[in-house]
Amino acid sequence: MATYNLKINGKIRRVDTDPATPMLWVLRDHLDLQGTKYGCGIAQCGACTVHLNGTAVRSCQLPVSAVGSQPVTTIEGLSAKGDHPVQKAWLEHDVAQCGYCQAGQIMSAASLLKTNPNPSDADIDASMSGNICRCGTYLRIKEAIKSVARK
Repeated sequence: MATYNLKINGKIRRVDTDPATPMLWVLRDHLDLQGTKYGCGIAQCGACTVHLNGTAVRSCQLPVSAVGSQPVTTIEGLSAKGDHPVQKAWLEHDVAQCGYCQAGQIMSAASLLKTNPNPSDADIDASMSGNICRCGTYLRIKEAIKSVARK
């Protein structure tokens, strides 16, 4: 066991856990941040996507010991009121069906738009290719991202 002082959603949170514990389980089990979802456990589906120092990463494969002092942002920390431009676009374009993958999709899209505010279709496809949606809302996801870029 080790003690970590993690900057999560702008606040320092103290966690006592094994250094190999994935951030996904630190967030969900230790900090009760349930928005980040478990999908596959092997960083292939994107449901567990969070931002580490502003970059989209898969939290299911990120050991807590690798975080250090880098800030972590979860879907809960993306916007205090749920009014981040990507979240608003998701509603406008009726993206979610079952909704399970959407936190990870939104976090990946927000990271893309932060680094590339005017992405091409190819940029969107490349950035979002690691996020799986079993409901198949890929066209609506792309339209939502493009609508944020246009604003």
